[in-house]
Amino acid sequence: MSYTVNCSILLTELPLWERPAAAKAAGFDNVEFWWPFAESVPADRDVAAFERAITDAGVQLTGLNFNAGDMPAGDRGLVSWKGRCSEFKDNIDVVAGIGERLGCKAFNALYGNRQDGCTPEEQDELAVKNLAAAAEGVARIGGTVLLEPVSGAPAYPLLTAADALAVIDRVRAASGARNIKLLADFYHLAVNGDDVEAVIENHAKDFGHIQIADNPGRGAPGSGQLPLDEWITRSRELGYEGCIGLEYKAPQAEAFAWAVRERSDAR
Repeated sequence: MSYTVNCSILLTELPLWERPAAAKAAGFDNVEFWWPFAESVPADRDVAAFERAITDAGVQLTGLNFNAGDMPAGDRGLVSWKGRCSEFKDNIDVVAGIGERLGCKAFNALYGNRQDGCTPEEQDELAVKNLAAAAEGVARIGGTVLLEPVSGAPAYPLLTAADALAVIDRVRAASGARNIKLLADFYHLAVNGDDVEAVIENHAKDFGHIQIADNPGRGAPGSGQLPLDEWITRSRELGYEGCIGLEYKAPQAEAFAWAVRERSDAR
């Protein structure tokens, strides 16, 4: 199984730039990150430090978020956020540059919370324009924009696969962009009450990426009750060929115990 470690939510006991090497030491060759900077256009030296952390660790960056705002404070993306459009647009070139230098092709664009003082229609119209711009910006490096439903954020409007797919259809109709796909996070979909099995049956071959965590607790695979192995296997059977993103919460000491067991069982 080809896994990729989300170094923004895992290995948090370590400084951010040390986490790719820790993922490698734990036996993984791939990593992904949320946007690892405080601003949309970070200093060149900070970008270089991030890139060195990846290359020095000998891992492949498989996924990177666009700037999503202040995530700890509750922000969930700039795509539909009126008043911060220039920040998102400026971020596109930086993201594409990192992707080009590190060979990363998948870029997650969090949609953004609903705002007081703006109608949903106004935000959705802006989101279509911004997603089209993002798709155009990463197309030059063969990149794909990902859009995901999210749980645990009451003001975030994309809760189900159908919600995200409707936006993707709007972007494609408005711009002709084909390089925008669903990020199927099985944890978020399950917590939001979506029919994960049906989503897989209908859309697995077109998934842009899969991420996993168990429920309850957003813990490691096997810590809860979700049939993650079954869902992954079925997605593979139906044509999904990408990595499986490990985006769960667990202390470093026990974060990958399930993977060690899985490797042992495979021998």
